[in-house]
Amino acid sequence: MRIVIAGGHGRIALRLEQRLAARGYVVAGIIRDPEQGDDLRDAGAEPVLCDLESASVEHVAGILQGADAAVFAAGAGPGSGVARKDTVDRGAAVLFADAAERAGVRRFLMVSSMGADAHHGGDEVFDFYLRAKGEADDHVRTRLGLEWTVLRPGALTDDPGSGQVRLEARTGRGAVTRDDVAAVLAELVETPATAGLTLELVDGSTPVAVAVKAVAGN
Repeated sequence: MRIVIAGGHGRIALRLEQRLAARGYVVAGIIRDPEQGDDLRDAGAEPVLCDLESASVEHVAGILQGADAAVFAAGAGPGSGVARKDTVDRGAAVLFADAAERAGVRRFLMVSSMGADAHHGGDEVFDFYLRAKGEADDHVRTRLGLEWTVLRPGALTDDPGSGQVRLEARTGRGAVTRDDVAAVLAELVETPATAGLTLELVDGSTPVAVAVKAVAGN
């Protein structure tokens, strides 16, 4: 099984690549800086150079050709401005979803954000971010060729993962470790019965595998 991850050098993506590679998957991570390639190889993933802010749908579809699943885990990052919230958090996500559908990739995971909403108000950079993520989520949910799951983690931390989470349609505000986000994504890849769900994720008391099985098909 081949899985392609957009934003392959991100802090969630690198953790996910390690988990998927350990499970025996062939993993490719899309990056735009060739100097990041060794980090992906160390994580067990094949680096693929592509700038999702300027690439065509046809080019990205070529990268995705033959993949069994695609994961959008890219982001403009906390230091970016409004323009890149649009070109990365919205635009690149839309492009990646369209390319996955064109390439015939069925399983599609979107790493979103708690509070993402295309109609969110406010003029701060984070408000623009939440609108961009919401617009991207809305677009993914219109792709009839994708078996999509949208994952909306709470505030991200770099603490060691506990393997215990709360995963529901609505969890309320909270934090979650990047380790545990990656663990949930790895389970979601293997649980297509979660297709069509938008899920919030925070720290909790339920083992990751149990939490994913509990929401599958709901």
